[in-house]
Amino acid sequence: MPFLASTSLSMADSTVHPIANAGDDARPGPSVTVGAGRMTPTARASSPAALLRQLGLRPRKGLSQSFLTDTGVTRQIAAAAALTPDDQVLEVGPGLGILTQTLARRAGRVVAFELDRDLAAVLPRLVPTNVEIVQGDALKLDPADHFDGPYRLVANLPYQITSPFLARYLSLDPAPLVQVMMIQREVAERITARAGDLSYLAVAVQSAAHAQLVRLVPPGAFYPRPKVESAVVKLVPLAEPLVPPDQRRALLELVRAGFGQPRKQLLNSLQQGLAQAAPNDNWSRADVRALLDRAGIGTERRPQQLDLREWRALFDELQAVKAERD
Repeated sequence: MPFLASTSLSMADSTVHPIANAGDDARPGPSVTVGAGRMTPTARASSPAALLRQLGLRPRKGLSQSFLTDTGVTRQIAAAAALTPDDQVLEVGPGLGILTQTLARRAGRVVAFELDRDLAAVLPRLVPTNVEIVQGDALKLDPADHFDGPYRLVANLPYQITSPFLARYLSLDPAPLVQVMMIQREVAERITARAGDLSYLAVAVQSAAHAQLVRLVPPGAFYPRPKVESAVVKLVPLAEPLVPPDQRRALLELVRAGFGQPRKQLLNSLQQGLAQAAPNDNWSRADVRALLDRAGIGTERRPQQLDLREWRALFDELQAVKAERD
């Protein structure tokens, strides 16, 4: 996956040149000296492989480390985020700073969350001065500690954390103005699916944000080449989410129950899901049939066939039934 998870640095005093973003902007990126501060611009490393060699590093296959090499992709990511000099940006997973350089040229301030301690230590020397590197886990760090106003989110995620990352950052209050992220193509297509082919993840995302597939990214855009295709997606918070924030957890519990057996008809899948999620509520098939009837949803339909309005109707009726039982 296109993310550097862990490194081990040998920090001798030697000149290190951040990767050239040819054609990205007129301004050249700075060169740096490992063990010293930023230096004046000179020639830069031509690729992630060259920069890794200068740093004495190499990708670790056990951690599926890959680095973005296509500067055309970095420009499209920055364009999708619609950055201006007045914007603040949260970048998650800066890697070797290739995308970071593009963001820093277009935005007024960039804060980058980097989990790896050694990489976080060297990154300040590889990026412009308007970038702040914060070492820590993006699933635990609070953006509110680093921004005093609106910000935009750009992420190059380790694919195994995509779902928990989305769950957390779509629930933040206030939410980022926009989220643009590199994720696995398969997941991106699930997130942006339409009614008839929805999944739990699609409903979870689209109930809070408009989801757009920006572009596909082939394995050849990374070094070393990952085994899967990637994609860039853009999420813009809905002015009116499907349910108010304080009801979102309850909605997602219902959706998760409904997708418990996605190949089955909704009557069976939802009954089993509700029985597992709330065994003390004694949801019988007759109860679930009545619930679906109240929501105007046919019992023979499958969960992926419901659109967002129908999930909202089902949620409203579920809340009403619970109130009646109380």
